Amino acid sequence: MAIRAFLLFLILLVSSYTTFALYEDQVGLMDWHQQYIGKVKKAVFQTQKAGRKRVVVSTEENVIAALDLRHGEIFWRQVLGVNDVIDEIDIALGKYVVTLSSGGSILRAWNLPDGQMVWESFLLGSNPSRSLLLTPANFGADKDNVILVYGNGYLHAVSNIDGDILWKKDLAQKGIDVHHLVHPEESGMLYALGVGDRFQFEAYVISVGNGELLKHSSMEFPGGFSGDLSLSTSDKAVALDSSGSILVTISFVGGEIKFQEVHISDLLQGFSGVAVLLPSKLAGMVAVKINRSLLFVKVKDEGTLEVVDTVPHVEAVSDSLSFAEGQTAFGLIQQDGGKIHLTVKSSDDWKTHFLKESIEVDQQRGLVHKVYINNYIRTDRTYGFRALIVMEDHSLLLLQQGAVVWYREDGLASIIDVTTSELPVEKAGVSVAKVEHSLFEWLKGHLLKLKATLMLATPDDVAVVQRMRLQSAEKSKMTRDHNGFRKLLIVLTRAGKLFALHTGDGRIVWSRLLNAFRKSGTCESPRGLKLHQWQVPHHHALDENPSVLVVGTCGHNSDAPGILSFVDAYRGEELNYLAPVHSITQVIPMPFTDSTEQRLHLIIDAEGYGHLYPRTLEAVGIFQKELGNIYWYSVDVNNNRLKGHVVKKNCKPEIADGYCFESSDLWSVIFPSDSEKVIATSTRKLSEVVHTQAKVVAEDVLYKYISKNVLFLATVTPKAIGDIGSVIPEDSWLFVYLVDTITGRVLHRMSHHGCQGPVHAVFSENWVVYHYFNLRAHRYEMSVVEIYDQSRADNKDVLKLVLGKHNLSAPVSSYSRPEVMTKSQSYFFTHTVKTIAVTSTAKGITSKQLLIGTIGDQVLALDKRFLDPRRTLNPTQAEKEEGIIPLTDSLPIMPQAYVTHALKVEGLKSIITIPAKLESTTLVFAHGVDLFFTRLAPSKTYDSLTEDFNYALLLLTIVALVIAIFVTWIWSERKELQEKWR
Repeated sequence: MAIRAFLLFLILLVSSYTTFALYEDQVGLMDWHQQYIGKVKKAVFQTQKAGRKRVVVSTEENVIAALDLRHGEIFWRQVLGVNDVIDEIDIALGKYVVTLSSGGSILRAWNLPDGQMVWESFLLGSNPSRSLLLTPANFGADKDNVILVYGNGYLHAVSNIDGDILWKKDLAQKGIDVHHLVHPEESGMLYALGVGDRFQFEAYVISVGNGELLKHSSMEFPGGFSGDLSLSTSDKAVALDSSGSILVTISFVGGEIKFQEVHISDLLQGFSGVAVLLPSKLAGMVAVKINRSLLFVKVKDEGTLEVVDTVPHVEAVSDSLSFAEGQTAFGLIQQDGGKIHLTVKSSDDWKTHFLKESIEVDQQRGLVHKVYINNYIRTDRTYGFRALIVMEDHSLLLLQQGAVVWYREDGLASIIDVTTSELPVEKAGVSVAKVEHSLFEWLKGHLLKLKATLMLATPDDVAVVQRMRLQSAEKSKMTRDHNGFRKLLIVLTRAGKLFALHTGDGRIVWSRLLNAFRKSGTCESPRGLKLHQWQVPHHHALDENPSVLVVGTCGHNSDAPGILSFVDAYRGEELNYLAPVHSITQVIPMPFTDSTEQRLHLIIDAEGYGHLYPRTLEAVGIFQKELGNIYWYSVDVNNNRLKGHVVKKNCKPEIADGYCFESSDLWSVIFPSDSEKVIATSTRKLSEVVHTQAKVVAEDVLYKYISKNVLFLATVTPKAIGDIGSVIPEDSWLFVYLVDTITGRVLHRMSHHGCQGPVHAVFSENWVVYHYFNLRAHRYEMSVVEIYDQSRADNKDVLKLVLGKHNLSAPVSSYSRPEVMTKSQSYFFTHTVKTIAVTSTAKGITSKQLLIGTIGDQVLALDKRFLDPRRTLNPTQAEKEEGIIPLTDSLPIMPQAYVTHALKVEGLKSIITIPAKLESTTLVFAHGVDLFFTRLAPSKTYDSLTEDFNYALLLLTIVALVIAIFVTWIWSERKELQEKWR
């Protein structure tokens, strides 16, 4: 009885502890979340009032954010839609952030302290045009402050109090391309300046109060204009003529237009090359870029031009900044390798330098692209200046007092592709549990953990324990672990920079701005495309580091020259690069490696030729053995064509070298353009592992059709190409196909009447799940199609299997006509979907989960069992035992199923899953403007103890049981002795 009572007490103790425990302390242990904003397009400082000093920025990722000038942290952030491109930003009345977006169609005001939207106005127009925003400080004491907006050919005056449109003026019918809106101080007039055509300068004088056209002036310049107008003062502008060799000063005082021209060769002796007028707004002067030098030209009152100085190697120039007593200054950046030279000059007196500093920066940030300056008052009451700098790799730096105050790696907001690399193996002699703290800190940590276990810890102690857990050395070690949780995420950004992120805590291990992806004379507009694993040595080859292949092109055309870069995955060194090479339309990783474990890749160019890499004789020898078995396919969305190809022979010697191969067309599927339009495709991952081909179904066996050569393709009728709701259900059809890419045979075709795209699909094993919109039901739907191999259905004869005559042992060929069977089902789904992925594990044993990126920028995990086509309203007992869920018309969404919890991955673009060595666990990486990483166990951690398992409580339980056994043994011995003495 004593033993039973004691065990009951222990069970109650354990159960009470588990019910009290919270999962909040696990945040950050298995996941991490990083916030970014993207490459800054424009910045406005707000430092005049007391309180937090901030800078408001807009970025190329359509983000508006307020950053702390002290640390660079985000005060608040708003992420607009993909198509809602931010054109202009400004600050009005010292309390509103005003943004103009969508080509001048949407004007919004945001509260400066917290970023909440105050009002929104939709500005309609007729013709697309450039977008201009003007927020004058005051139009007069008796007038309301207004915001002037030009976009879509219309000039609007909007109240900055509530966003009401006060008046609008149609300038599109006048045929003018407005370049500037000018409001002279203490004036009720507005100048709209632009070019009517290449030869005509137009000036409109408009009343700010009611939008009345007061005067229109027009004057033709015989030489024509090129580029934009540069506004030097409120009544003078400067332009380049069409030849780029003459500067034209345009005066428009009171609407009267006057031209004065001067040859650049007269201003600069020995002028040659191409002149470009910079868009920077400099008070009383303009900047002309000639090669790598800047020519600063002052515009005098009478309209004549005077060269102030020629400064070499200028990378960026800021706009003019007005500060105390009407003084104006601007900043310019010169760069010499890793050293930045910042100079702040006076706009009135060129010889006056307010600031001149040199700062060392990381050379991997590249060149300076933009600079914004701001002034502040030092402790000695003199004026100081700070500079916000946008670098080539999209990072953001704040320079102040000769040092980098803070920096932000905002290039990570524009990730193009992701791959992974294993960390190095821990070598002999290096302790796995390397002690990184002193003995006192070690003892203190264990004491705090013991207090937390016994529920005696204070909130401060709990916070310290949580911080220690997040900073644990085991989690962030630079060697691989036996569970495969620690890896390197190699990411390629739009700036052409590679980052290696540690999966343990998300820190940047190394970064490299690739030389091959920097602008040069041979490649003016490089862009990255894909990442591929190039060399993956086995763990015993410790002298070899893994490497990755970065693929890109020198333009957006299909025939643009290609770029290949090879990078060491451990050190981040660019081992080699080839640029420019042949065009690149497709990269096919081959299932072969050479003696150095470099993976063979076949790169297809625009003409259909295949180029083999690595370019070695050994690689060619390996490839030649499989020459007749190399198949690939291409999808031409523009021409509605799906084609299959085979690589047959070497190219002719006069065409290319011995690493080039010709391919021939095997088949083609052409979809009639008047009835169908290709909108989506999906295939299986090449690295996906399928544990078993058989699936037990209601005391029977089905065999999965797991060919890696199956393509999912979706088409819609031409009328259904537009946005959702742009077509009536009767005119909209969605068709889905499963196509064998070796033979071109259509294995399955299904139609959905009254449905429309966009279609998001994921293909895994023998099933595909796709998401679309049902116009009839006004709801989203998700459908599943499973495909089974009927040719292997008769597999129950054991004798045939023993004799080797079983059809499971027969070779599989895509050219043997498959006998397939499909099962499908559709369900309603309440969310708009951005992307879909599926979990992947090392052996493929663990059940699958769909990872759905929702319109709310969160990741939802949905068990694949909910998308089983065999679900029925009343499943049989056998089906229930099999795990079949009763049929419902819609898929359930449980709040606990959100992988991202309460976090959002703003601007979510893609979800990547990576198998860990532990079969139960998959690694998930989601990226957009933000980054998010976590670990998932779709079938729970059935093969390991969880990290939050309470070892201390287990130890106490074991000790208590041992003591209880010992005590009860003594009691039983005494009782037995007493009974013997009776």
